[in-house]
Amino acid sequence: MVKWTALALVLGFMIDLLLGDPRWLYHPVRMIGNGITLLEKMLRRVFPKTPKGERTAGFFLVLLICLGSGGVPFLLLYLAYHIHTVLGIVLETFMCYQMLAVKSLKAESMRVYEELKKPDLPGARTAVSMIVGRDTKSLSEAGVTKAAVETIAENTSDGIIAPLFYMAIGGPVLMFLYKGINTMDSMVGYKNDKYLNFGRYAARLDDIANYIPARISAWLMILASLCAGFDWKNAKKIFLRDRYNHASPNSAQTEAVMAGALDIQLAGDAFYFGKLYEKPTIGDAVREVEIQDIPRANRLLYVSAALGTLFFALIRMGIFLLL
Repeated sequence: MVKWTALALVLGFMIDLLLGDPRWLYHPVRMIGNGITLLEKMLRRVFPKTPKGERTAGFFLVLLICLGSGGVPFLLLYLAYHIHTVLGIVLETFMCYQMLAVKSLKAESMRVYEELKKPDLPGARTAVSMIVGRDTKSLSEAGVTKAAVETIAENTSDGIIAPLFYMAIGGPVLMFLYKGINTMDSMVGYKNDKYLNFGRYAARLDDIANYIPARISAWLMILASLCAGFDWKNAKKIFLRDRYNHASPNSAQTEAVMAGALDIQLAGDAFYFGKLYEKPTIGDAVREVEIQDIPRANRLLYVSAALGTLFFALIRMGIFLLL
């Protein structure tokens, strides 16, 4: 498996650019999500409804999802390569393709852009609600645009660079394990009454899993800013200054680069589940946010993804030569 992973990584990336995530193809993240929902219900029934009981239930959720999301791909790849090398390469490529989200992230964010262009602000709010976790019903045009740009920035790491990183060092098995962790965090890693204790281990594990990839993503985005003709010097400046202006140790890493590259200000106060959360801003308002910032952010996304694919393919080839 080690021998062919660099090839599978490049081919998977190219297929993702061509096909994205067609709705007719059942995505493994949906399977992981269904597993999380089912296990949450079961574990909440088994363990007491106390802070300690919920934390224990959350620990077992993390354990079982990690075993499943990593173990199943390992068994499938082992069988595929045992049958024939070509079958193994095809499956490894397909797995890599399914774990990347370059085209789908662009497609979802551009739906927001198209609604803003009409202009249809309510439609844009609905479209952006599909890709962000905050409340969107009262967002202005600038607020909708900022939300879309921020999610492009954050998911440049979570949806592309981090999976490529784990593919490079551990193949599809580690890539799937990462997506299991990331999916858990997106479903139960909230700091509200329901998930504060139950989702604690999932949230912390996601912070750990994204710590290195988020920082690699930021530097790749700075390089991409230079290649794509954006303000790379300001991207580096804002990254170094504002990369910790977020409750998460990782989210502001790429948001800071995006804000600097586009010469805009992101983040700030936002509503979640009807409650206002005061958050620091990221970047300087050199100019006002405009809807064209969404396609600009996607251009930076694509260049960053291409650089990341090349970088991690070379890393994987280096690992193979050393083994």
